[in-house]
Amino acid sequence: MAATRLDRAAGFLAAALFFSYSVSPELKLGFALAGNFGAPLKYDNDWAGRYYVQSTTMLGLSLLPSIAFKVNDKLSLGSSLNAMYGMYTNQVAINNPAPIFGDGKLKLDDRTWGWGANLGLLYEIDEGTRIGLTWNSQVDLDFEGPAKFSKLSPGVATALNNAGLLNSTIKVGIKVPQQVMASVFTQLDPRWALLGSVGWQQWSKFGAIHIGIDDTSNPVSLTTDIPFKDTWHVATGAQYRLSDPWLLNFGVAYDSGFQPDGSTVSPLMPLNTAWRFGAGGQQQLSKTTVWGVAAEYIYGGTLKTDLQGTAPVALGGRGNLIGSYDNTGTLVMSVYGNWKF
Repeated sequence: MAATRLDRAAGFLAAALFFSYSVSPELKLGFALAGNFGAPLKYDNDWAGRYYVQSTTMLGLSLLPSIAFKVNDKLSLGSSLNAMYGMYTNQVAINNPAPIFGDGKLKLDDRTWGWGANLGLLYEIDEGTRIGLTWNSQVDLDFEGPAKFSKLSPGVATALNNAGLLNSTIKVGIKVPQQVMASVFTQLDPRWALLGSVGWQQWSKFGAIHIGIDDTSNPVSLTTDIPFKDTWHVATGAQYRLSDPWLLNFGVAYDSGFQPDGSTVSPLMPLNTAWRFGAGGQQQLSKTTVWGVAAEYIYGGTLKTDLQGTAPVALGGRGNLIGSYDNTGTLVMSVYGNWKF
């Protein structure tokens, strides 16, 4: 496969719901239903890297029953259970060397539950300044399902059967990274406030894998590990009180790369180091109702892919995938509301 410019585009709609109840001035209960991570990814069926990935979806939906307690005028503590429902699909083309058969397919599709916990601390230094510290535990999502093959040529089907792979089970263990985040808020004057945060995520244990066959003439495995590394996050921002009902928010953040080879990434996850630029505003409609809108642009720069197969495509291999994702970016738009009753 020759060097090429790689293209991908996707739209994804998500929603979240939050509820809180005041048991007393010191004790609060809450529940949240929110997306934790993930998005769908789909390439054209005939793209150059179809023997590495054609389409994939990794999604985590969290149910979060929570409790918070005000210890004193300065210190508040909170915790929640994280019941995460994971959804995973991955489809890849299988190389039938004889052109008359076209490409075969391999698909894995599974759903599972994982469990974790979140802890938080909020300390008020003075009337206008407070600091926060949160910890989110790792969540293990153990996906498992039969290898669903289709449209295999007789020769490839026989080779897979002789290797014990045709009716095998594929296991994909994904560990949603644990993370620690520290943040600060300070009110400078009645109009301006400054914010900042720094965090760490343990991506080195994420554990995602490619599925597929490196060489259909000599198949030995249906999976290949993808290495990752831990990341750091830093952000700064500000709030401006435009008027009594309107508050404006804006900021910038940087996330270090979780794929270890600098700008070289897997086509399964074509993202790495990222700059985030955000802006938004919220309006106080009444004493009980607030609504707001926000936008975030995530810039990932140009990312390269350089995967070397063990055999050329003409002989049943995946071939080499060498190319780039130029000027990658993601736009996130959100609308939210808060109603007290």
